[in-house]
Amino acid sequence: MLTVFESILPIFAIVMLGFGLRKSNFVPADHWRVVEELCFWVFFPTLLAETLIKADLESIALGPYVFTLLAMLVTMAVLTLLTWPFLDRFWQTKRGQFSTIFQTTTRWHGFIALAIVFKLYGDDGAALIAVAIAVMVPTLQVSNIFVLATFSSNDRPPVAQIVKIILKNPLIWGVSAGLVINLTQITVWSPIMTMVDLLGRSALAISLLALGAGLSLKAALKPSKELLVGLVGKLFLTPAVMAFWALWFGVSGLSFSVLLVCASVPTAMNGYLLAKKMGGDADLYAATSTVQTVVSFFSIPMILWLGKSFFGAT
Repeated sequence: MLTVFESILPIFAIVMLGFGLRKSNFVPADHWRVVEELCFWVFFPTLLAETLIKADLESIALGPYVFTLLAMLVTMAVLTLLTWPFLDRFWQTKRGQFSTIFQTTTRWHGFIALAIVFKLYGDDGAALIAVAIAVMVPTLQVSNIFVLATFSSNDRPPVAQIVKIILKNPLIWGVSAGLVINLTQITVWSPIMTMVDLLGRSALAISLLALGAGLSLKAALKPSKELLVGLVGKLFLTPAVMAFWALWFGVSGLSFSVLLVCASVPTAMNGYLLAKKMGGDADLYAATSTVQTVVSFFSIPMILWLGKSFFGAT
Protein backbone atom coordinates (compact mmCIF):
# COMPACT_ATOMS: atom_id res chain seq x y z
CA MET A 1 0.00 0.00 0.00
CA LEU A 2 2.94 2.34 0.70
CA THR A 3 4.07 2.02 -2.94
CA VAL A 4 0.64 3.05 -4.22
CA PHE A 5 0.50 5.89 -1.71
CA GLU A 6 3.88 7.19 -2.87
CA SER A 7 2.80 6.87 -6.51
CA ILE A 8 -0.28 9.05 -6.13
CA LEU A 9 1.36 11.52 -3.74
CA PRO A 10 2.65 13.75 -6.60
CA ILE A 11 -0.86 13.86 -8.09
CA PHE A 12 -2.45 15.16 -4.92
CA ALA A 13 0.52 17.45 -4.32
CA ILE A 14 -0.33 19.18 -7.62
CA VAL A 15 -3.96 19.46 -6.51
CA MET A 16 -2.85 21.11 -3.28
CA LEU A 17 -0.53 23.41 -5.23
CA GLY A 18 -3.52 24.60 -7.25
CA PHE A 19 -5.44 25.21 -4.03
CA GLY A 20 -2.51 27.20 -2.62
CA LEU A 21 -2.13 29.29 -5.77
CA ARG A 22 -5.79 30.25 -5.63
CA LYS A 23 -5.96 30.86 -1.87
CA SER A 24 -2.82 33.01 -1.92
CA ASN A 25 -4.27 34.94 -4.85
CA PHE A 26 -1.05 34.35 -6.77
CA VAL A 27 -3.41 33.29 -9.55
CA PRO A 28 -6.70 35.14 -8.89
CA ALA A 29 -9.85 33.05 -8.57
CA ASP A 30 -11.51 34.52 -11.67
CA HIS A 31 -8.53 33.48 -13.84
CA TRP A 32 -9.03 29.81 -13.07
CA ARG A 33 -12.25 29.80 -15.07
CA VAL A 34 -10.19 30.21 -18.26
CA VAL A 35 -7.92 27.34 -17.22
CA GLU A 36 -10.91 25.09 -16.54
CA GLU A 37 -12.43 25.89 -19.94
CA LEU A 38 -9.14 25.11 -21.72
CA CYS A 39 -8.87 21.79 -19.90
CA PHE A 40 -12.46 20.86 -20.65
CA TRP A 41 -12.63 21.97 -24.28
CA VAL A 42 -9.05 21.47 -25.55
CA PHE A 43 -6.48 19.66 -23.40
CA PHE A 44 -8.44 16.72 -21.98
CA PRO A 45 -10.38 15.78 -25.17
CA THR A 46 -7.09 15.88 -27.07
CA LEU A 47 -5.42 13.59 -24.52
CA LEU A 48 -8.31 11.11 -24.73
CA ALA A 49 -8.20 11.10 -28.53
CA GLU A 50 -4.45 10.52 -28.57
CA THR A 51 -4.70 7.73 -25.98
CA LEU A 52 -7.33 5.87 -27.99
CA ILE A 53 -5.55 6.40 -31.31
CA LYS A 54 -2.48 4.66 -29.89
CA ALA A 55 -4.35 2.04 -27.83
CA ASP A 56 -4.21 -1.67 -28.62
CA LEU A 57 -7.93 -2.28 -28.21
CA GLU A 58 -7.67 -5.87 -29.41
CA SER A 59 -5.82 -6.75 -26.21
CA ILE A 60 -8.73 -5.58 -24.03
CA ALA A 61 -11.61 -7.94 -23.17
CA LEU A 62 -14.12 -5.19 -23.84
CA GLY A 63 -17.27 -7.22 -23.20
CA PRO A 64 -16.77 -8.05 -19.48
CA TYR A 65 -15.06 -4.69 -18.88
CA VAL A 66 -17.93 -2.64 -20.34
CA PHE A 67 -20.59 -4.82 -18.71
CA THR A 68 -18.92 -4.22 -15.33
CA LEU A 69 -18.95 -0.45 -15.84
CA LEU A 70 -22.61 -0.41 -16.87
CA ALA A 71 -23.68 -2.72 -14.05
CA MET A 72 -21.89 -0.53 -11.50
CA LEU A 73 -23.53 2.63 -12.86
CA VAL A 74 -27.01 1.13 -12.78
CA THR A 75 -26.52 -0.40 -9.32
CA MET A 76 -25.25 2.85 -7.77
CA ALA A 77 -28.04 4.88 -9.38
CA VAL A 78 -30.70 2.49 -8.05
CA LEU A 79 -29.17 2.22 -4.57
CA THR A 80 -28.89 6.00 -4.27
CA LEU A 81 -32.46 6.57 -5.43
CA LEU A 82 -33.69 4.01 -2.90
CA THR A 83 -32.28 6.16 -0.08
CA TRP A 84 -34.56 9.07 -0.94
CA PRO A 85 -37.66 7.89 1.04
CA PHE A 86 -35.48 7.36 4.14
CA LEU A 87 -33.66 10.69 3.79
CA ASP A 88 -36.91 12.52 3.16
CA ARG A 89 -38.80 10.99 6.08
CA PHE A 90 -36.17 10.72 8.80
CA TRP A 91 -33.57 13.39 7.93
CA GLN A 92 -35.88 15.91 6.24
CA THR A 93 -33.41 16.11 3.36
CA LYS A 94 -34.51 18.65 0.78
CA ARG A 95 -35.05 17.72 -2.85
CA GLY A 96 -32.18 19.92 -4.02
CA GLN A 97 -29.88 18.31 -1.45
CA PHE A 98 -30.83 14.85 -2.66
CA SER A 99 -30.07 15.69 -6.28
CA THR A 100 -26.60 16.74 -5.10
CA ILE A 101 -26.23 13.49 -3.13
CA PHE A 102 -27.04 11.62 -6.34
CA GLN A 103 -24.50 13.60 -8.33
CA THR A 104 -21.68 13.32 -5.80
CA THR A 105 -22.29 9.59 -5.39
CA THR A 106 -22.44 8.65 -9.07
CA ARG A 107 -20.10 11.12 -10.82
CA TRP A 108 -16.35 10.46 -11.03
CA HIS A 109 -13.33 12.66 -11.66
CA GLY A 110 -11.80 11.38 -14.88
CA PHE A 111 -8.83 13.77 -14.64
CA ILE A 112 -7.67 12.23 -11.36
CA ALA A 113 -8.39 8.70 -12.58
CA LEU A 114 -6.35 9.19 -15.75
CA ALA A 115 -3.45 10.77 -13.84
CA ILE A 116 -3.32 7.86 -11.37
CA VAL A 117 -3.58 5.23 -14.09
CA PHE A 118 -0.87 6.87 -16.20
CA LYS A 119 1.40 6.91 -13.17
CA LEU A 120 0.71 3.35 -12.04
CA TYR A 121 -0.04 1.44 -15.24
CA GLY A 122 1.21 3.48 -18.22
CA ASP A 123 -0.34 3.60 -21.68
CA ASP A 124 -2.12 0.23 -21.41
CA GLY A 125 -4.02 1.45 -18.37
CA ALA A 126 -4.74 4.79 -20.03
CA ALA A 127 -6.46 3.01 -22.91
CA LEU A 128 -8.75 1.28 -20.41
CA ILE A 129 -9.57 4.62 -18.76
CA ALA A 130 -10.41 6.09 -22.17
CA VAL A 131 -12.86 3.24 -22.78
CA ALA A 132 -14.36 3.86 -19.33
CA ILE A 133 -14.87 7.52 -20.20
CA ALA A 134 -16.57 6.55 -23.45
CA VAL A 135 -19.04 4.43 -21.47
CA MET A 136 -19.50 6.52 -18.34
CA VAL A 137 -19.61 10.12 -19.54
CA PRO A 138 -22.79 9.93 -21.67
CA THR A 139 -24.49 7.54 -19.23
CA LEU A 140 -23.83 9.79 -16.24
CA GLN A 141 -24.78 12.95 -18.13
CA VAL A 142 -28.21 11.51 -18.93
CA SER A 143 -28.89 10.04 -15.48
CA ASN A 144 -27.69 13.10 -13.54
CA ILE A 145 -29.62 15.58 -15.68
CA PHE A 146 -32.82 13.55 -15.37
CA VAL A 147 -32.46 13.27 -11.58
CA LEU A 148 -31.70 16.98 -11.26
CA ALA A 149 -34.72 17.77 -13.42
CA THR A 150 -36.96 15.46 -11.39
CA PHE A 151 -35.90 16.77 -7.97
CA SER A 152 -35.51 20.42 -8.96
CA SER A 153 -38.09 23.10 -8.37
CA ASN A 154 -36.99 24.75 -11.61
CA ASP A 155 -38.48 24.01 -15.01
CA ARG A 156 -37.45 20.68 -16.36
CA PRO A 157 -35.37 20.79 -19.54
CA PRO A 158 -36.88 19.08 -22.61
CA VAL A 159 -35.33 15.84 -23.86
CA ALA A 160 -33.95 17.66 -26.91
CA GLN A 161 -31.98 19.99 -24.61
CA ILE A 162 -30.55 17.06 -22.68
CA VAL A 163 -29.46 15.38 -25.91
CA LYS A 164 -27.87 18.66 -27.02
CA ILE A 165 -25.90 18.94 -23.77
CA ILE A 166 -24.56 15.41 -24.24
CA LEU A 167 -23.65 15.89 -27.90
CA LYS A 168 -21.82 19.15 -27.10
CA ASN A 169 -19.61 17.44 -24.52
CA PRO A 170 -16.03 17.67 -25.87
CA LEU A 171 -14.99 14.54 -23.99
CA ILE A 172 -17.44 12.56 -26.10
CA TRP A 173 -15.98 14.06 -29.25
CA GLY A 174 -12.41 13.31 -28.17
CA VAL A 175 -13.25 9.70 -27.35
CA SER A 176 -15.26 9.27 -30.56
CA ALA A 177 -12.49 10.68 -32.75
CA GLY A 178 -9.89 8.43 -31.15
CA LEU A 179 -12.06 5.33 -31.50
CA VAL A 180 -12.90 6.01 -35.14
CA ILE A 181 -9.25 6.59 -36.09
CA ASN A 182 -8.15 3.49 -34.17
CA LEU A 183 -10.81 1.15 -35.53
CA THR A 184 -10.51 2.36 -39.12
CA GLN A 185 -6.69 2.36 -38.87
CA ILE A 186 -6.43 5.80 -40.45
CA THR A 187 -2.86 7.11 -40.55
CA VAL A 188 -2.72 10.55 -38.98
CA TRP A 189 -0.18 12.98 -40.44
CA SER A 190 2.90 13.11 -38.18
CA PRO A 191 2.87 16.90 -37.50
CA ILE A 192 -0.77 16.64 -36.39
CA MET A 193 0.05 13.80 -33.98
CA THR A 194 2.96 15.85 -32.62
CA MET A 195 0.60 18.77 -31.99
CA VAL A 196 -1.92 16.42 -30.35
CA ASP A 197 0.85 14.97 -28.17
CA LEU A 198 1.99 18.41 -27.02
CA LEU A 199 -1.56 19.43 -26.13
CA GLY A 200 -2.17 16.13 -24.37
CA ARG A 201 0.90 16.55 -22.19
CA SER A 202 -0.57 19.79 -20.90
CA ALA A 203 -3.81 18.15 -19.83
CA LEU A 204 -3.08 16.30 -16.62
CA ALA A 205 -0.97 18.82 -14.68
CA ILE A 206 -3.13 21.80 -15.61
CA SER A 207 -6.39 19.97 -14.91
CA LEU A 208 -5.11 18.89 -11.48
CA LEU A 209 -4.10 22.47 -10.68
CA ALA A 210 -7.57 23.63 -11.72
CA LEU A 211 -9.14 20.94 -9.54
CA GLY A 212 -7.20 22.19 -6.53
CA ALA A 213 -8.17 25.79 -7.27
CA GLY A 214 -11.82 24.76 -7.25
CA LEU A 215 -11.76 23.19 -3.79
CA SER A 216 -13.76 25.03 -1.16
CA LEU A 217 -12.32 24.79 2.36
CA LYS A 218 -15.02 27.12 3.70
CA ALA A 219 -17.79 24.86 2.41
CA ALA A 220 -16.02 21.72 3.66
CA LEU A 221 -16.00 23.09 7.20
CA LYS A 222 -19.81 22.91 7.23
CA PRO A 223 -20.36 19.14 7.62
CA SER A 224 -23.82 17.63 7.27
CA LYS A 225 -25.51 14.24 7.19
CA GLU A 226 -26.01 14.63 3.44
CA LEU A 227 -22.29 15.21 2.94
CA LEU A 228 -21.56 11.98 4.82
CA VAL A 229 -23.90 10.04 2.52
CA GLY A 230 -22.08 11.36 -0.55
CA LEU A 231 -18.69 10.64 1.00
CA VAL A 232 -19.42 7.03 1.98
CA GLY A 233 -21.42 6.32 -1.17
CA LYS A 234 -18.73 7.51 -3.56
CA LEU A 235 -15.45 6.53 -1.91
CA PHE A 236 -16.40 3.24 -0.26
CA LEU A 237 -19.69 1.80 -1.57
CA THR A 238 -18.94 2.47 -5.25
CA PRO A 239 -15.59 0.59 -5.21
CA ALA A 240 -17.28 -2.32 -3.42
CA VAL A 241 -20.03 -2.46 -6.05
CA MET A 242 -17.47 -2.21 -8.86
CA ALA A 243 -15.41 -5.04 -7.36
CA PHE A 244 -18.52 -7.21 -7.03
CA TRP A 245 -19.47 -6.82 -10.68
CA ALA A 246 -15.87 -7.21 -11.86
CA LEU A 247 -15.66 -10.57 -10.09
CA TRP A 248 -19.10 -11.49 -11.40
CA PHE A 249 -18.06 -10.86 -15.02
CA GLY A 250 -14.62 -12.42 -14.57
CA VAL A 251 -12.51 -9.26 -14.90
CA SER A 252 -9.03 -9.49 -13.40
CA GLY A 253 -5.49 -8.12 -13.61
CA LEU A 254 -4.92 -4.66 -15.08
CA SER A 255 -8.56 -4.21 -16.10
CA PHE A 256 -9.68 -4.88 -12.51
CA SER A 257 -7.16 -2.35 -11.17
CA VAL A 258 -8.31 0.36 -13.58
CA LEU A 259 -11.94 -0.29 -12.71
CA LEU A 260 -11.10 0.16 -9.03
CA VAL A 261 -9.41 3.49 -9.81
CA CYS A 262 -12.50 4.61 -11.76
CA ALA A 263 -14.70 3.74 -8.80
CA SER A 264 -12.45 5.17 -6.08
CA VAL A 265 -11.78 8.71 -7.32
CA PRO A 266 -13.85 11.62 -5.96
CA THR A 267 -16.74 13.25 -7.78
CA ALA A 268 -16.22 15.61 -10.72
CA MET A 269 -16.22 19.34 -10.05
CA ASN A 270 -18.30 20.12 -13.16
CA GLY A 271 -21.38 18.82 -11.35
CA TYR A 272 -21.21 21.97 -9.22
CA LEU A 273 -22.21 24.16 -12.17
CA LEU A 274 -24.97 21.74 -13.12
CA ALA A 275 -26.33 21.87 -9.57
CA LYS A 276 -26.23 25.66 -9.66
CA LYS A 277 -28.07 25.87 -12.98
CA MET A 278 -30.70 23.21 -12.33
CA GLY A 279 -31.78 23.86 -8.74
CA GLY A 280 -29.48 21.49 -6.86
CA ASP A 281 -27.63 22.36 -3.67
CA ALA A 282 -24.40 23.85 -5.07
CA ASP A 283 -22.92 24.62 -1.63
CA LEU A 284 -23.39 21.00 -0.56
CA TYR A 285 -21.76 19.90 -3.81
CA ALA A 286 -18.71 22.11 -3.19
CA ALA A 287 -18.38 20.82 0.37
CA THR A 288 -18.81 17.15 -0.60
CA SER A 289 -16.37 17.29 -3.51
CA THR A 290 -13.74 18.99 -1.33
CA VAL A 291 -14.01 16.45 1.48
CA GLN A 292 -14.07 13.55 -0.99
CA THR A 293 -10.89 14.81 -2.65
CA VAL A 294 -9.04 15.02 0.67
CA VAL A 295 -10.25 11.64 1.96
CA SER A 296 -9.58 9.91 -1.38
CA PHE A 297 -5.87 10.63 -0.93
CA PHE A 298 -5.96 7.95 1.77
CA SER A 299 -8.83 5.75 0.57
CA ILE A 300 -7.56 5.13 -2.98
CA PRO A 301 -4.28 3.45 -1.87
CA MET A 302 -6.22 1.32 0.61
CA ILE A 303 -8.73 0.16 -2.02
CA LEU A 304 -6.04 -0.62 -4.60
CA TRP A 305 -4.06 -2.53 -1.97
CA LEU A 306 -7.15 -4.58 -1.06
CA GLY A 307 -7.83 -5.27 -4.73
CA LYS A 308 -4.26 -6.47 -5.28
CA SER A 309 -4.07 -8.49 -2.06
CA PHE A 310 -7.41 -10.31 -2.21
CA PHE A 311 -9.14 -9.95 -5.58
CA GLY A 312 -6.58 -10.46 -8.33
CA ALA A 313 -5.86 -6.85 -9.30
CA THR A 314 -2.34 -5.97 -10.45
